[in-house]
Amino acid sequence: MMRIYKSIELAIAAFFQDEFKLTLSEITFQQTKKEFEGDLTLVLFPYLRDTKMAPEALGNRLGDYLAQKTTEVNSFNVVKGFLNLSLSDSFYLAQFETLYNLEDYGIQKPKDDSPTVLIEYSSPNTNKPLHLGHIRNNLLGHAVANILAANGKHVIRAQIINDRGIHICKSMVAWQRYGAGITPESSGMKGDQLVGHYYVKFDQVYKDEIKALMAEGKSEEEAKQQAPILMEAQNMLRLWEAGDAATRSLWQQMNQWVYEGFEVTYQNLGVFFDRLYYESETYLLGKDIIEQGIAKGLFFQKEDGSVWADLTAEGLDEKLLLRADGTAVYITQDLGTAHQRIADFPKLTGMVYTVGNEQDYHFKVLFSVFKKLGYAWADSLFHLSYGMVDLPSGKMKSREGTVVDADDLIDQMRNTAQQISEEVGKLEGLNTTEKEALYHTVGLGALKYYILKVDPKKRILFDPKESVDFNGNTGPFIQYTHARIKTLLNKASFTPHLVSKEISMEAREKAIIKQLFLFPEVVHQAGLSYSPALVANYIYELVKTFNAFYQNIPILSVEDQDEKQFRLLLSAKVAEVIANACGLLGMEVPDRM
Repeated sequence: MMRIYKSIELAIAAFFQDEFKLTLSEITFQQTKKEFEGDLTLVLFPYLRDTKMAPEALGNRLGDYLAQKTTEVNSFNVVKGFLNLSLSDSFYLAQFETLYNLEDYGIQKPKDDSPTVLIEYSSPNTNKPLHLGHIRNNLLGHAVANILAANGKHVIRAQIINDRGIHICKSMVAWQRYGAGITPESSGMKGDQLVGHYYVKFDQVYKDEIKALMAEGKSEEEAKQQAPILMEAQNMLRLWEAGDAATRSLWQQMNQWVYEGFEVTYQNLGVFFDRLYYESETYLLGKDIIEQGIAKGLFFQKEDGSVWADLTAEGLDEKLLLRADGTAVYITQDLGTAHQRIADFPKLTGMVYTVGNEQDYHFKVLFSVFKKLGYAWADSLFHLSYGMVDLPSGKMKSREGTVVDADDLIDQMRNTAQQISEEVGKLEGLNTTEKEALYHTVGLGALKYYILKVDPKKRILFDPKESVDFNGNTGPFIQYTHARIKTLLNKASFTPHLVSKEISMEAREKAIIKQLFLFPEVVHQAGLSYSPALVANYIYELVKTFNAFYQNIPILSVEDQDEKQFRLLLSAKVAEVIANACGLLGMEVPDRM
């Protein structure tokens, strides 16, 4: 990775060595704040104790040294404890030429000995289609996987499919009762949507049966436990765990409908996985691990036979690991799945779980249980916790059928992109096929950017129409800027060759180059913090900076051919970085709009 300011770092290190016999281990710069003159700022406070100088005096002395000893520093000013350096045009031109020639600037490729990280995302239940909450999960997990790969890591994209449990049996019972043999083929519905319909149907019937029992004199709690449809589902779960052939056959059939439906949604959303795990396969391994923990005295059984982990010493509670009847709970399969992943990928150096923040406590417990079991890899686990997605109408509820279906939302985004594109006239010269591709690209880009520009920990209020605005901090604004640059380069018949002489640079040109300098560090920090929002908001700042340049500085009309070529080179590199950064977010960028 380029060290943009290496020569200045060396000069500063030489100053402290020559003047104070100090050896600096690290020098950290900041971009100069907009209200002050300068390009680069050195914070002086860390050096005051060893130099025994006041900040203004030290800053002036160091500034004089750099101005005399380097060609990079033109001038300087000191504001309290901050040394602001103004850098020369030749410095910017030389550094830009270096970064221009770098392929995949800001992106590191993994080496044979690079760390291997598994990131889990999506992880749906097979009783309903994917919804808006799943979309944030998938987009976040997929983007973080891209960012970790861009930081030179080997990345394994995985999901655990929650394909067993009482919630699955609810859909199965409702289909048996009311489905009359209906299939995705006979109904014309996607398989996941068909199964989800019967999950909602179960809840409707369950509520009606509770009311009927209460009318007969049962208490509400008794009615909830004795509702016939719930008792059927509980019995079906017992039959499933006992391996009953008919129950397993129905389960496989309905799950397959769901998998086929999921795959269509994943393809439309542009996400994929390297490895699939199934709770039905890993929960038994989890049971084995728990049995081993009991034998070692790590877990304990209560009188009713249930198995627990005592985590009070870690500031947590006692945690149920197995029910009294021996059936698994959610954490059972988590134990088995993690163990299986380590077996599958012995070189794993970390696992990232992309799961909503309502599960924060669960993952504290899970990681503590792993440590109690003595697993060496327990310290390399990370819960990528994220906030929920709300709509203006309020919180979604799957059981009541008030979720926003992922497929419907993708269609809505495409249609909204078409409507707004037609209103603002972004379709010049495109045929029907190209228009359809553009609607999809813009609609999905709007969705992805709107969700990923928000820090993962924050809750989102999602507004589809606002997300497709062609102005402001939106995906279409960024996509349109990329298309604008590509149109400019085509109009200029641009060929990439560097300028042949020293040129005088405009402040807006320097501003673009300074933004380009930041890209590798943004990718690095996004990887450390698991936050695509850093990349998204970087792109927005780059695009704003470029548009200020484009609207105020002549490009094709400038008479000096070297200046023209430099501005075209600058534009081409901005387009490349926009495309690469958007690629990290899973966004496509069109060449024409």
